[in-house]
This record gives sequence, structure tokens and C-alpha cells, in this order.
Amino acid sequence: MMDRAIMIQEMQAQPQWDVCIIGGGATGLGAAVDAAARGLRTILFEQYDFAKGTSSRSTKLVHGGVRYLQQGNIRLVMEALKERGLLLRNAPHLVHNQKFVVPNYKWWEGPFYGIGLKMYDWMAGRLGLGPSVFLSREKTLELTPTLDPEGLRGSVVYHDGQFDDARLAISLAQTARQQQAVILNYCPVISLLKTKEKVTGVAVRDAITGNTYEVNSRVVINATGVFSDALLRLDNPQHENQLALSQGIHLVVDREFLAGDTAIMIPRTDDGRVLFAVPWHNKVVLGTTDTPVTEALPEPIAQPAEIDFILTHIGRYLTRDPQRSDVRSVFAGLRPLVKAKGKTTSALSRDHLISTANSGLISIIGGKWTTYRHMAEQVIDTAAREAGLTVAPSPTRTLQLAGQNEPPPDVLALDDRTIEKSIRTEACLTVEDMLARRSRMLLLDARKAMAEAPRVAASMARILHYDSEWEQKQVNAFTQTAQQYILN
Repeated sequence: MMDRAIMIQEMQAQPQWDVCIIGGGATGLGAAVDAAARGLRTILFEQYDFAKGTSSRSTKLVHGGVRYLQQGNIRLVMEALKERGLLLRNAPHLVHNQKFVVPNYKWWEGPFYGIGLKMYDWMAGRLGLGPSVFLSREKTLELTPTLDPEGLRGSVVYHDGQFDDARLAISLAQTARQQQAVILNYCPVISLLKTKEKVTGVAVRDAITGNTYEVNSRVVINATGVFSDALLRLDNPQHENQLALSQGIHLVVDREFLAGDTAIMIPRTDDGRVLFAVPWHNKVVLGTTDTPVTEALPEPIAQPAEIDFILTHIGRYLTRDPQRSDVRSVFAGLRPLVKAKGKTTSALSRDHLISTANSGLISIIGGKWTTYRHMAEQVIDTAAREAGLTVAPSPTRTLQLAGQNEPPPDVLALDDRTIEKSIRTEACLTVEDMLARRSRMLLLDARKAMAEAPRVAASMARILHYDSEWEQKQVNAFTQTAQQYILN
């Protein structure tokens, strides 16, 4: 159970924690699972909701990264392919094998992409999801009947992983809790505690009650993703930014644009990125873009040029071009890329970086969802060394994640029973938590989510014993957020 009141009591009762993690996205939650599974007294604070930021706004792929293969980053691809295989074993309720078609319209594309994808298969080794194959024009159109047939020569089909990112984050939070960690959302860190210039803990504010607490810990880990530089400035006002932020957006359309269960991967757009059309929860996710941005916002907004870019490019490959009016939802996320001088954000690696400040504060920045487990293992190894903690090797390579013995979550179910379960067992505290991340309705159909908000608020208020004023505030806040997911 993720009972918040009990976890706050546990936080107050513990005089000193071994590991305190700031940030409840993929990296922070993964680190909490790793630390707690090794027997360390572990506490995690997230300023908003779990996976509110980048970690719920991905392309929904657990993948080696065909693009990184093109860039020649063999080591990252091999690591990601290995982690993809482990995640499929450890969370089969949330991750599955997805077939992708790479359409060939020019004579050289078949052999060129075919060789690259055979290499991708080979690198995955025993953890591969299935061999890539060449398909004729006819077989390609059987698999993907809405693909533009004009000039189509055939395709290469390969396999990758697909998942529900926010649901996996909730599963990680539950797994950490099963391992005795305290995991608190809506608890922003307001300052770092220090003794003789060394970080010894954090001060946090409970955003729900307004109470503040001081929490002592032998080591503190900054896993705040796109907000990492801001936290590092809290430690050292002279800190120079380590991150280059890049925005990626996704458009969600109805399944009629991609009949069948096979995804499409377009290997090269005008700006050198890859573009995906992926079936997801009975809709299709189209994306993504790569736009440098300067500010880390909790709710990034898709720019008109990004929306046009996706619609234009995907329109070249489908029999029916999606229009703005076909878009059910648009969502934007920020990538925390490690800076490199003179490089565009699309050329920056998705590698991660672990650093230790003079104060002893450990930061992990960069990385991607697929490699979260490996990143977590490395950052806890580093933290244990820094704090002089004796720990066993990480057991997470084979650790089964929470939720496997339950019926798969229906990401559109919003009946009272589902809402109550989310509140009691998934730390769901707001209407947005429910409609954006426990259910995925905001990302699948933003207008429908707005229409459901009053009913969800009423149900939550009844379960949590809140008044009608809370209900109205929640509906207003959610409506304001949801409007940014709608294309006018």
C-alpha cells in the first residue's frame, strides 16, 4: 500500500536515512528500487506527481535506439538492447514486443536499412525480440494497409519494445515501497541541509498540507531530470548549467490512420531524425521532434512549427494525411541532454552522466527510459562509495516489478472502483494524476478527459473526504492544463 499518512510517519520516525533521492521520474524511482532492494534505508521526494515530467511524455518505446546506431553509438545501443530484454522479463504486464515496418521507396533503402537492422538483431543477442525480415510490396501493404502504396518497393520489418511509461513509473514506485522505501509525491525539496559544507539531508515541504520537514541522510542523490541544474544551483549558486534541453512533441490520432497492429518507422526526416507512428491503447502516437529550448517548464507547450513538422512528414507516408482536426491530443516533453560544445540537440547522445559535487551531492543526468535500471544500479554504486555504505550487488536484473498478478490496468477506466484503487494503492492525489497518469485519458483524448474531470473530481472528493471547494479547484486546474493538449 502506498499510504501517504503512514509513509510520512515513517519519515518522521527515522532519525537518519541511508539514501535520499530527489526526483520521482524513471531515474529516481529506479534508484529507489535499487537502493531499497539492497537493504538501504531509502526515501524519495518528488515535487509534483511521479513521472509528471519527461517520464510520462515519451514515444512509449523501450528500444535500443535505431537512431543511435546511425550515429555510431554502438555501446549505448548494446546497453539499451540488453536492458530492453531485461525489462520485458521483469515487467511483462507493461512491456510487450512491437513489430515495426521501415518502408522502402528508393532502390537502396532495402539493403541499407536491412543491413543496419540485421546488426541491431545481432547486438540484441539472446535478448532479441525476433529477427528482422525483408518484405515484398504486397506483404508490406498487408501488414500496413494505410501506408502510401505509390512508389513503394517493399520494407524491412524489425522488432522493438513498447510500453506505458507512466504506468511503469507507478509500478516502480510500488516496487520500491514493497522493498520498504518511503516514496512521497508532492513534496518539493526547499533546501539542502549541510554540516561543514557537506550535504547531510534535505528540507521538504508537503504541498498537500503545507507542513515542512527536515530529513537527514548519509547521501543525497539529485535525479531531477530537466530540473537538475536548478537543484545543483541550490547546492552551489556558481554552478554552470550541464544540460542542453530539447523538446519532443507527439500527436495522438485515431487508429484508422494506421490500420493493423504494426508500427511504422520512418528512418530519415528533413532534420535527420527518425519518425514513428505507433499503435498505443487503441490510438496512434506520431512523433517526435527535436527543438532546443532554454527553460525547464513543468508543462512544456508544443510549438506550431513542431505540429506542422509531424503532420507534414507523416502525411508523406500515409494514404490519408492527418489534419489538425484529427489530433485527439498533443503532448510535449523535455529531454535532459548532457551538454557538448557546438553540437545540435539532435546530435547529442542519450548517454547519462553521474557526478559528485564538492558537497557530496550526487547527480545523475541524461539517459533514457530504456536504460533506467542500469543507470539506477550505477548511481547507487556511486552513492554507496561516497557514503561508505556496505551494500550487496544490485539484484534488479531479475527483480519482478509490482502489478504482475493483477488484471492489466485499463487506462481509460474511470469508474469509482478504479479511482479508489488509484488513491489507495498508487498515490493518486489530484484529478490530473488520475486523468493524465493513472488513466492515460489526457494523452489519448484531451477533450474527453476535460469532459470527465467533474465526475472524477466528485468521486475523489468523496473518497478523500474533501469539500466542494477542493472539487472545483481541481476541475479548474485540470481544465487549464488540458486545454494545452488540444489543437484549436
